Amino acid sequence: MVLGFLKKVLDANEREVKRLWHIVEEVNSLEPQVQALSDEGLAAKTLDFKRRLENGDTLDDILPEAFAVVREASRRTLGMRHFDVQILGGIVLHQGRIAEMKTGEGKTLVATLPAYLNALTGRGVHIVTVNDYLASRDAEWMGPIYRSLGLSVGLVVHGLNHEEKQRAYQADVTYGTNNEFGFDYLRDNMVTTPEHKVQRERYYAIVDEVDSILIDEARTPLIISGEADKPTDLYYKIAKFVPRLKPEVDYKVDEKAHLVTLTDEGVAKVEKYFGIENLGDDRYMELAHHVNQGLKAHALMKRDRDYVVKDGKVIIVDEFTGRLMFGRRYSDGLHQAIEAKEGVKIERESQTLATITFQNYFRLYEKLAGMTGTAATEEEEFRKIYGMDVVVIPTHKPMIRVDLPDFIYRTEEGKFQAVVEDIVERYRKGQPVLVGTISIEKSERLSSMLSRRGVPHQVLNAKHHEKEAQIIARAGQKGTVTIATNMAGRGTDIVLGEGVAELGGLYVLGTERHEARRIDNQLRGRSGRQGDPGESRFYVSLEDDLMRLFGSESIEGLMDRLGMDDSVPIENKLVSRAIENAQKKVESRNFEIRKHVLEYDDVINQQREVIYAERDKVLYGEDLTETVISMMEDVAELIVDRFAGEEKYADGWDLAGLFNYVERNYIPEPDFGPEEFKGMTRDDVVSFLKEKGRLFYEKRRSEMGDETMQALQKVLLLRIIDDKWMDHIDAMDQLRHGIGLRAYGQRDPLVEYKFEAYNAFQDMVASIKEDVVRYVFRVKVVSQPRERVTVESREQEGGRKPVRSSKIGRNDPCPCGSGKKYKKCCGRGVG
Repeated sequence: MVLGFLKKVLDANEREVKRLWHIVEEVNSLEPQVQALSDEGLAAKTLDFKRRLENGDTLDDILPEAFAVVREASRRTLGMRHFDVQILGGIVLHQGRIAEMKTGEGKTLVATLPAYLNALTGRGVHIVTVNDYLASRDAEWMGPIYRSLGLSVGLVVHGLNHEEKQRAYQADVTYGTNNEFGFDYLRDNMVTTPEHKVQRERYYAIVDEVDSILIDEARTPLIISGEADKPTDLYYKIAKFVPRLKPEVDYKVDEKAHLVTLTDEGVAKVEKYFGIENLGDDRYMELAHHVNQGLKAHALMKRDRDYVVKDGKVIIVDEFTGRLMFGRRYSDGLHQAIEAKEGVKIERESQTLATITFQNYFRLYEKLAGMTGTAATEEEEFRKIYGMDVVVIPTHKPMIRVDLPDFIYRTEEGKFQAVVEDIVERYRKGQPVLVGTISIEKSERLSSMLSRRGVPHQVLNAKHHEKEAQIIARAGQKGTVTIATNMAGRGTDIVLGEGVAELGGLYVLGTERHEARRIDNQLRGRSGRQGDPGESRFYVSLEDDLMRLFGSESIEGLMDRLGMDDSVPIENKLVSRAIENAQKKVESRNFEIRKHVLEYDDVINQQREVIYAERDKVLYGEDLTETVISMMEDVAELIVDRFAGEEKYADGWDLAGLFNYVERNYIPEPDFGPEEFKGMTRDDVVSFLKEKGRLFYEKRRSEMGDETMQALQKVLLLRIIDDKWMDHIDAMDQLRHGIGLRAYGQRDPLVEYKFEAYNAFQDMVASIKEDVVRYVFRVKVVSQPRERVTVESREQEGGRKPVRSSKIGRNDPCPCGSGKKYKKCCGRGVG
């Protein structure tokens, strides 16, 4: 049945490839006439294509000729001619789909085809990579192709100033990292003048390593946050207390869900230690939260797996690549709890200023495409969340790598002994070996075992990430043994050294199965590039996390029946199937988690779009008079609604209360009293307050002068919108963390969250209007802003990883790069 399904899928893919192949043939047929052009003639085709687009041709109409032109430009500038399968990959990317292309098939070159074609619209193309190294490398490497055809190339990486960023985004083709593109979007929606924005429209993006960015990192919101003033003593106190609690007695750990919860016994101990009566009381909500984070730091977060301690700082390890995430912090007090646990200095907590998930950032693009070596196993997710299907592109040369069956051992110790023996044997004959591990701890354990056996080797893990590309690039040389954490070195080609092909090519050895089959396939894919020979094998033990948590019982029973001891592996179809089923379980669970996160984030995303659109109206609005008057009229209605209740006539209202509220929050020192409202209907009072508001507004404007009034309105509107939005994000975050409890009352938490988020948003909008009117009617002097420190991070559900930090003092240069101090620029009017 499974074979039948696979055959059906492969047949469908084959049909799609055949359907698109006629376009490849059309590109090939144009090659002779394009080759006959001079360099000037070739470059002139760009203007010709732009004219044709202006005259009604579509991108699809000019695709064959444009692709032929790029192929020829590449041949002349780089000495690289696109293969037919690369042309096919370019067509798939242009159509807004995912091209699955094996490692070494030249995805970087493939992207130049659709990037050039779509850049002809003048709307800008973004090519997204996973790190600064790859973005810089690809922009420099492919740049000559675009420039020879008259297009400009930009690069967006961390550390650029404002002018450099703007120039990069104005280019026809812009290379950059997912983090920088996302953060620039958030920063653009925090500026106080339009000139400080760096991005233009989000038209077309090609995402390299699309599975890494849109799936592995999809749960990790980008966050820009500011410091919050919270004491750190409590963290140290909790860190001393938590080790006294006994697992399974005082608390329970759920590794699968990445949760830890106190038992009744544990709650009693907390109450006794902190001298309180009831931990569940609202007054102790913060304490309960911090105890939970302290427990999580103690029981779930492991040193040298989830984080390392370096130079007195806790530094997060990226769970997908094994890289150190410098400057990035876990949110919600977890990072501080780990710092307290490790006895290092605690950095301050932060308040979220702006946030968005990668899912919602990349869905802002009009057209989105992606490429990777492994996407087919996640096609359902790509289709459901991003509307992209996957087309598997044939390899240029037949794949001849031999994927050997897994070796399964009872214990981890037995497995590692066998791994070392295998490596020693391959090393002695000179065959290069690339070993994949899933943690720093495992890579260092294996390294010490190999050192004892006298095998020279390179270790590539989070502690040595600077040398990543160079180490991986040399992994195919004769006699080389390379240990790499997880998928380190993605995007770097491994070329076989002399005489290695005769030895069987690069041997990839996986020391553990990953949660996702896709990551295993990525590791395997390091070998067998461009028709090279190669081998791969995974070693598994029943003590591995995947087997321990998701599927070892049936296999252990089988090993007992077969009478296997610790040193003897088994190769058995049932076992291999059990491993694959365990991986499918985890993949399915992770998809559900990501979908769940997205469903909640979609609620905030809709609100974010409304707020950012309103903010832009303020930012670009020359005259904000109508906006403020409209808000003022809404506030008049809100005030009456608040005091009128069901009563139509004002005589039955609390008129003293109404007047007092008007005086404090609407018109200061009004020229009327509460008796003025007697005998009026609800509508009469609304009209009266609107009219008085308009008169007072005009008086204010004539006193201040129109120019000052407009400047004041802009500063106040931006500041109040930003402050209220930040508070709203925090409130929604708190709501989301607690909303799951509604399920106990037979209520759907997501429905409840949507309902409460809607009400909270309406309250926030009303609050913005009230504050704007109150301040516009009262403010005389705009004070200098206080210092604001911002930290950018990427936070993952369950406390897994976050992204970058930058600190801004009021007298520091503004991060927008204007050259002015922060307080005189984007920080003007920010409290």
